[in-house]
Amino acid sequence: MAGVWLLLVLFLLGSAEAGKLLVIPSDGSHWLGMKPIVEELGRRGNQVVVVIPEASLSMGPSQNTTTLTYPVNYTKAELHASLEGNLTAILSNDLSSDLSKFLLFFYQMNLLQTFIVRNAEGLLFNEDLMKKLQDYRFDAILTDPFEPVGVIVSEYLSIPAIYMQVNLPCGVDTLASQCPSPPSYVPQRNTHFTDQMNLWQRCVNLARTLLQPMACRYMHTCADEIASRVLQRKASMMEIMSRAALWFMRFDFAFEFPRPLMPNMVMIGGMATKKPKPLSQHSPVGNRCTTLWSEESNGGAATDLYAPRIDP
Repeated sequence: MAGVWLLLVLFLLGSAEAGKLLVIPSDGSHWLGMKPIVEELGRRGNQVVVVIPEASLSMGPSQNTTTLTYPVNYTKAELHASLEGNLTAILSNDLSSDLSKFLLFFYQMNLLQTFIVRNAEGLLFNEDLMKKLQDYRFDAILTDPFEPVGVIVSEYLSIPAIYMQVNLPCGVDTLASQCPSPPSYVPQRNTHFTDQMNLWQRCVNLARTLLQPMACRYMHTCADEIASRVLQRKASMMEIMSRAALWFMRFDFAFEFPRPLMPNMVMIGGMATKKPKPLSQHSPVGNRCTTLWSEESNGGAATDLYAPRIDP
């Protein structure tokens, strides 16, 4: 609950009650969805420190924050080529049968095992940077658990962890939080089932549910080893993530099925990374167009709510 109250304080109170927040994001859409919240927290007077790798596809300095970088053993071009190749390999798989979907699931686990730890050693074994993060004495960390870096840092610094996720392979969020996930109506990833399954589909879904813990352990094999080295004790990602203060589930309602949630899980919805511009709404009547107007927004003067807007 400490993380919940902290985030409320950061949002609701002014700079006199500002907090210190560490942010360790993941690249791509993970960061693009988190960035507006991070910048808003900084604008409200909080001390926000964002830690990112030197080479990335979308991450860089953001407004109202302090950005720290750490070296990695790849370039932006190499990262782009690797992601493109992995995506092509996944999309080229045959999904015509339940068996092929089942095999794709483990193929993805194999790819992700090395992909998600690519930044771990660059940050976690950077003694100068880790010492600098300790000296900040952060109140909490906001991170995307898709990569284990932020998860391990939260345990190393002993600060409450707030997770903001798009989707986690193998349902590690459900397993770590011990959230109920009835296989009779909560479909597993890559099955393409709905919440109304026939008997065969429920059997396949049950098998996938029972295999989730094994798949998560396999996917986090390298991450667990790194966590144990950094924390100097036997540790696992599942164990560390089970102590999360708050989960922000950044799912679009159109792609989610009804399912149980734990008290510290909050569906924040939406996958858009930019605020959409208002669209012109026309109702053709002969050769004329009818435009919606509002007279309340300008002291009684007519204002076109849907006129195209040109940003400077």
